[in-house]
Amino acid sequence: MPKKINFQGKSLVSITDLSKLDIIQVLKIADELKKEPQPHLLDGYVMGSCFFEPSTRTRLSFETAMQRLGGRVIGFAEAGTTSGKKGETLYDTIKMVSGYTDVVVMRHPLEGAARRATEASDKPILNGGDGANQHPTQTLLDLFTIKECQKKLQGITVAMVGDLKYGRTVHSLAEALRHFGARLYFVAPESLQMPNSICEELKTQGIKFSLHENIDSIINKVDILYMTRIQAERFPDKMEYEKVKNIYVLTPRMLDKAKPNMRVMHPLPRVNEIETGVDNTPHAYYFEQAKNGLYVRQALLGLVLGKL
Repeated sequence: MPKKINFQGKSLVSITDLSKLDIIQVLKIADELKKEPQPHLLDGYVMGSCFFEPSTRTRLSFETAMQRLGGRVIGFAEAGTTSGKKGETLYDTIKMVSGYTDVVVMRHPLEGAARRATEASDKPILNGGDGANQHPTQTLLDLFTIKECQKKLQGITVAMVGDLKYGRTVHSLAEALRHFGARLYFVAPESLQMPNSICEELKTQGIKFSLHENIDSIINKVDILYMTRIQAERFPDKMEYEKVKNIYVLTPRMLDKAKPNMRVMHPLPRVNEIETGVDNTPHAYYFEQAKNGLYVRQALLGLVLGKL
């Protein structure tokens, strides 16, 4: 039996902060919490919910996770309601919030903001997304979902489709899947392909991957089809966004070629990239994926607060 790892007091900024054993432990505890809730685990604890950028699933699932474990939540859902509007620095805001709370969850539009927050806080920081950089808690719920629907993590085939350049979810997921010997297919126009830095890292780790421009060429090969939204807010040039915004649209007919076990995932929100008709197919798994965020985030909160 592997030794239990102590997460107490630790921050989670990047998925690379976690080893393979760390990841397996978080997923195991999340599974236990999904089967057997612990409504009083975090009685008396307070979570700071600091969202400088819009969020639905990440913010609500973190806040629900804390409340269903018996804890309380303070915070804000947009930067415009904070003293940042008056010129307060991120460092000062997080320094202040950490004085009121036991753990801080943060989303910010700037890459590296979560790492900066850890310098200001003596409490654990959980990164809910920093610009186009990392989204480690999304990655953990993605891994949990893959294991749930495929009954394994080792040796699966995954296609990531859409905005792979700016998509923090696929950056984190690609880095995490290297622990499990995945075969990866990156489907994107050349202007939105996976960054070279991540591709080079995967090569170094001996992970097989290939670059593609259309879904049809790979849909019959994969266990997981991970769709992403083309993110208008990440494009410095709006004309470039207009050229690619509807380049990939998954339809029910396209799924005729898929393996029976193939499941479609998406970090959500979706815009036009998955037709609603796909929702009624056995391949759709993105709403279950979003629901799983609750259990993974409960596991993380319990671990960093030293209660699990």
